[in-house]
Amino acid sequence: MSLRVDTIGSGPPLVLLHGWAMHGGLFAPLVDAMRAQRTLHVVDLPGHGHNRDCGVPLTLAACADAVLDVVPDAPWCGWSLGGLIALHAASKYPERIPALAMLCATPKFVVADDWPNGMPADVFRGFAEGLRSDWRTTVDRFIALEAFGSDHMREELRMLRDAVLAHGEPSPRVLAEGLQVLEDSDLRGVLPGLRVPSLWIGGRRDKLVSPQAMRDAASIAPDSRYVQVEHAGHAPFLTHAAEVADVLFDFLAEQGA
Repeated sequence: MSLRVDTIGSGPPLVLLHGWAMHGGLFAPLVDAMRAQRTLHVVDLPGHGHNRDCGVPLTLAACADAVLDVVPDAPWCGWSLGGLIALHAASKYPERIPALAMLCATPKFVVADDWPNGMPADVFRGFAEGLRSDWRTTVDRFIALEAFGSDHMREELRMLRDAVLAHGEPSPRVLAEGLQVLEDSDLRGVLPGLRVPSLWIGGRRDKLVSPQAMRDAASIAPDSRYVQVEHAGHAPFLTHAAEVADVLFDFLAEQGA
């Protein structure tokens, strides 16, 4: 079954990929800020939202291929888990994806001896254990971390909580698979040979993805830059949509993408 994609706006295309437990509708503030100049292809990832029952497994390769089947050649912007998928796709198919934007996402989410700014692995294991007993409370804990630190924390928390069920309940099985992808994936090896320009947008107050980890990743990839949204947490496109849109507009215009 093909993935459903919402296509909004006019102008050159841009693909948007959301994060764990969410859906493409969460990008509404960013879509509103960009739709006059860009055609946004907003995807619900396999197992999420309107694509909950699509049958595509939640792996980087399967998700990338499924999205490529339903969108035109275009830059991709991936948030959090969506960033991992976008990075994988851009590394494999640079002829289809001429530019990459990583939004609060890194090539490796979990800490390692040579990656000190990742999240502790026991945090992911705690979420995985919580999913088995009470997935709603576990997702709410994750959402609280996403919003924490933003100067619009209450507004962001409300928007995230309202969004979770807006396209239907997420599948607990897919939630667990998504956490496993976040815990296990390590795409640092693709960065030195990345053949597309990349933009790394971080929130200075992000408590899930370290801004320093994003800087480190950007320093490895050729033709890359890091931009920081000073008063944002893990979801800057919710409360600082105009700022994120302007950064994306400038980057894409410079690349002619």
